[in-house]
Amino acid sequence: MNSLVLLMLLPIIGSIAVAATPKTKEVLSKQVALATTVIVAIATIAMAMNFQRDNVDLQFVEKYSWIPTFGINFSVGVDGLALVLILMSTILAPIVVLSGWNEAHGGRWSVKTFYILILVLETMMIGVFAATDVFLFYVIFEAMLIPVYFLIGGYGTGERSAAAVKFLIYSLFGGLLMLASIIALYVMSGAQGGHTFDLQALSQLEMSSTTQNFLFLGFFIAFAIKAPLWPLHTWLPDAASSATPGTSVLLLGVLDKVGTFGMIRYCLTLFPEASKTFTPLIMVLAVSSIVYGAILAIGQKDLKRLIAFTSISHFGFITMGIFAMTSQGHSGATLYMFNHGFSTAALFIVGGWMIARRGSSTIADFGGLQRVTPVMAWSFFLAGMSSLALPGLSSFVSEFLVLVGTFTRYPVHAVIATFGIVLAALYILIPVQKALHGPTTPGNEGLSDLNLREKVAIAPVMAIIIALGFYPSPLLNVINPASAHVIAQMGFTDPAPTNGDK
Repeated sequence: MNSLVLLMLLPIIGSIAVAATPKTKEVLSKQVALATTVIVAIATIAMAMNFQRDNVDLQFVEKYSWIPTFGINFSVGVDGLALVLILMSTILAPIVVLSGWNEAHGGRWSVKTFYILILVLETMMIGVFAATDVFLFYVIFEAMLIPVYFLIGGYGTGERSAAAVKFLIYSLFGGLLMLASIIALYVMSGAQGGHTFDLQALSQLEMSSTTQNFLFLGFFIAFAIKAPLWPLHTWLPDAASSATPGTSVLLLGVLDKVGTFGMIRYCLTLFPEASKTFTPLIMVLAVSSIVYGAILAIGQKDLKRLIAFTSISHFGFITMGIFAMTSQGHSGATLYMFNHGFSTAALFIVGGWMIARRGSSTIADFGGLQRVTPVMAWSFFLAGMSSLALPGLSSFVSEFLVLVGTFTRYPVHAVIATFGIVLAALYILIPVQKALHGPTTPGNEGLSDLNLREKVAIAPVMAIIIALGFYPSPLLNVINPASAHVIAQMGFTDPAPTNGDK
């Protein structure tokens, strides 16, 4: 299948089918949702197999008039960067449904509503990466908040309502800044040939450096909140710790990537000169995120908050790779987005099973799990090692590319970021030691290990983590041409190697 619009419609059709199931048939609702997400994943893989790797132009382009009075079109298309993130999103969706088979129980609304929200969110995840009309992107960017808000506030735990509201306020604030910049671009396009929201046309606009700087900030702040980047990150730990594990996977594994993807697709494309102007500041923020997130993660006693703070550190690496302005840094950052999606999914999914069994999210309560639940313990260990970027696992390749690509242009920043790897060893190995090893904590003796459904759900995640650790070429072959094209459009070339590098 080569139609992005049809791909977006499939989850909507599935949500209608779920809505049509009887309220008492909860298992049927789950089965319809699972079948839909599996079909979407297979369709996306089929589309990826038809993608022309060496073609840097947008592919699978579709354009339909939407609001012609204002020059708004429903236009979609993908390059290598967008395709990889759509692939990640659609593969994670059935894993979330299967792994969280029972996590919707006890929510404010029905189980059926939970899966309708998941499927509607999947449509938006595909659309936000595929949109080539800036207004369409903005609409989806903001509309995504609705299902996430209800998933956190309706099915989460603890201070879920407060966490949902905080997430919504932060995101809406960033969205309003971006909307102001979009309106300004639209007005300028009318003065320079015709009103349009087309991304390619807007990238050709002529504007003063001051105007470009202000408009850049409108987009960048919105994306920095979404990513999240320090110091605009404070909504994330609350949202991640209050949401269900499946919602957290989609929140940190997919939705946060909209922020870093937006930095590439919109900040660099629309405002290349402003991007260069603000790069020194952004590099400082990125390195600060790496170190700050790692240090805060080390001190966490709650498992879900620890995973959230590790992601703040990881997004610092991704942002650093983007603004290093090298092809290696860009390729590494995009690969990092994909790999982070699966390593974080593994942590949240297995961590969620641990919490559900123990009835606690406090790390100290999980002592000695390796003896009691060996499969679950080893799954958590492997997920942690992937987050640590252990050589042989997927995250290592992307982190290495980011550091190498950054070092060639910003050696000091790369060296400081490398210190974050040392901190990562602490924030992963300390909880692994406390939770998996040592004497068995009272109350853990009767915990059950993973059942067949859970093993089936986590197996593809582990397989991807291991496979891409040894053979990342299939993804890099798709990513590299698009990354090189972005760097060339920015007017950068990779720094020449020194004599010692030859």
